[in-house]
Amino acid sequence: MFNGLSFVWSWSPAGIICFLALILLYLLALRRVQRLRQQQPQTPRVSTTRIIAFFSGVVIFALVLFSPLNTIGRTQLFSVHMLQIVVLTTVCAPLMLVGSPEILLRPILSLPVVNWLITFLTKPVVASLTFNAVFFFFHLPSVLGVVSATTGLNDLMLVAIFLTSLLNWWPLIGSLHELRKMGYPLQMLYAFLDGQPVDIFAFVLVYTGVPIYHHYVMPPQLNLTPGGDQTTAGALLLIPGLVDLAVMSPLFIKWLSQIEHKTRMGDLRREQALANEDYDEYGDDEDYEDDEDESSPESYRPRISNGTQFSPS
Repeated sequence: MFNGLSFVWSWSPAGIICFLALILLYLLALRRVQRLRQQQPQTPRVSTTRIIAFFSGVVIFALVLFSPLNTIGRTQLFSVHMLQIVVLTTVCAPLMLVGSPEILLRPILSLPVVNWLITFLTKPVVASLTFNAVFFFFHLPSVLGVVSATTGLNDLMLVAIFLTSLLNWWPLIGSLHELRKMGYPLQMLYAFLDGQPVDIFAFVLVYTGVPIYHHYVMPPQLNLTPGGDQTTAGALLLIPGLVDLAVMSPLFIKWLSQIEHKTRMGDLRREQALANEDYDEYGDDEDYEDDEDESSPESYRPRISNGTQFSPS
């Protein structure tokens, strides 16, 4: 122990099953793509960058759930628990989604029931409500006190929040585009509104001054009060809001680029239309002049076969 903190590693069926399932499913999907590329060489490959991103998320997931960090966050420091939540939802989940391109996830939609379920759960409103409902349910003081009493329930809570955060990120970075239909303005609005409940809860933790969770046993060596621990937890929980702002910035830039592109294309179409009108008017004038030449008296003079014009004496 260091400063009274427990350095016991944490193991539970929920965490181990989720960890192994993520790795196994990803490896099977990679194997399927490899076989498909052997039959159809034009099949897109999964880049090394995406594979590294996914397994980086898996490694961080394992450290959050199995390292002494989990024991400390479950029994001693609420701030460490909130650090776990922030890392799982703002680091692990985006990394794993970025590491899962369309070629890996496409076969999932081939099953009708799974297709309907995923299509429903990844709708922006449903995804946001699901994540926030799961988060706030587990952070009711009475519920968190019961869940934190055992490693298995605590890990089940962390896994549930992590899985729903995958749904929560999908409308922004999901790789299956038919399940991500929002334009840039709606994506920015989603990123802003989705994080508001958690941000409000974070401010409550920072400014309430009254400890809400009483089951944590803080080591006296840390010289930290329950109120200070809770304030630190609230400050950490504000990080996802900053991440939302970071996500909104490139979306705003892409939106401006899209507007500029549409404006440029509209200008080109208008210029082309004006050019066509000018061409039509010029062509009409030439046709009119030709008609006048053909209707003049001289045009009716008889011609002889040698090409000279006959004129009466």
